[in-house]
Amino acid sequence: MSGVGTGHFIFAGIFVAVFLGGMVYAYRKDLAFVGKHYKKVWLIIVGILAIYFTIFFLNRIT
Repeated sequence: MSGVGTGHFIFAGIFVAVFLGGMVYAYRKDLAFVGKHYKKVWLIIVGILAIYFTIFFLNRIT
């Protein structure tokens, strides 16, 4: 870390803060659309996780 100075950390902190602020703004803006059109998306996520863990545990016991 000899080439990393205080300015790098300041830039990284400001970048992360602005990026997260933009993400929150975009999420809030699209919240009505997402809630209306993707009501059961959590079922797809649960299904993908179930398949993943099933494959993982089957590979562990074989």
